[in-house]
Amino acid sequence: MTTIHRTATEADEPALRVLWAEVFGPAPVAALWALGEKRHARTLVTTEDGRLVAALHYQPRPVRTAPAGAPARVACLGGVATLPQARGKGHVRRMLDLAVARMTEDDCAWSLLFTGTPRVYEGAGWTTYEAPAWEGPLTAPPRAPGGVRAATAADLPDLARLRTAYDTARPLTTVRTPADWHHRVPAWYPEATTTTLLTTDATGYLTFRAHTTPGTATVEELALADPADTPTLTRLLTAAAHEARLTGHHHARTHLPTTLTPSLPALLTTVRTPA
Repeated sequence: MTTIHRTATEADEPALRVLWAEVFGPAPVAALWALGEKRHARTLVTTEDGRLVAALHYQPRPVRTAPAGAPARVACLGGVATLPQARGKGHVRRMLDLAVARMTEDDCAWSLLFTGTPRVYEGAGWTTYEAPAWEGPLTAPPRAPGGVRAATAADLPDLARLRTAYDTARPLTTVRTPADWHHRVPAWYPEATTTTLLTTDATGYLTFRAHTTPGTATVEELALADPADTPTLTRLLTAAAHEARLTGHHHARTHLPTTLTPSLPALLTTVRTPA
C-alpha cells in the first residue's frame, strides 16, 4: 500500500466533504472550512493508494491570550478526521507534525483546538486544559419571561457589540470580524437548529441549540453588557428553558463561565458535571 501525506488541492474537495460527513455527521465542518482563507494550503490529507482517508486543517484567527491583552495570531485546528478502516496507523500524528511546521511558517504564535480525545494531541505537544460544563433536567417555567425575544438579522449590530464587550477581558476568546458575523456565525448556528434570545433592552443575549432529536438542548454562548447583571442572565436562562421545552427537550448542557454558575437554577433543576 502506498501512503502519502500532503497538502490538499481543489480536486480533493469532494473527498474531504465525504470524509467529514462520515466522521462528524451534520456538524458544519465542511461549510466552515469553505469560508477559510488559503484553505487548501492550510489543509493536510493522507491518501492510501490514492484514496483520501484522513485530513485536518487550521485557520489563523485572532485570539485573546490574557485579560485585556492584545490578541495573538493563533492557529485554530479542526476537521481532524480519519476513516474507521484507516485508524491506528499514525496518520493523524504525521499530519500534526506537518501542520506544526506550517503553522510556524504562517506566523502563528500557538495553536488551539477542542477535542474529546486529548491523548492524541498531548503526544504531539499540545497541553490539555479543562472546559467546565454542567448539565441536568430543564426547569419548567410556566410562561416565558418578559423582556426577551428571538433575535433577527437586524439585531446583528447589538449582538456584535455585546459579544465584543463581554469578551474583551476573557482569554481564549476569538475576536470576531464583521465577516465572521455574516458568514461564520450562520454556519455555526443554522436557523433550523439554533435560537438566539435577546433582551428587549439589548443588555444581553443567549444562543442555544435545540437538537433534531428532542432530548438535550445545548447553551452555546451568551454575552452580557454587564457581567454582573444577574437579573438579565436569569431572564435569558429562564427564556432558554421555556423555549427548549416547547420543542420537546427536557435536559440541557452548558459551558457557562464558573462565575455565572450560581444562576444555573434558572435553567436546570439539578446541576451536575458531565462524566
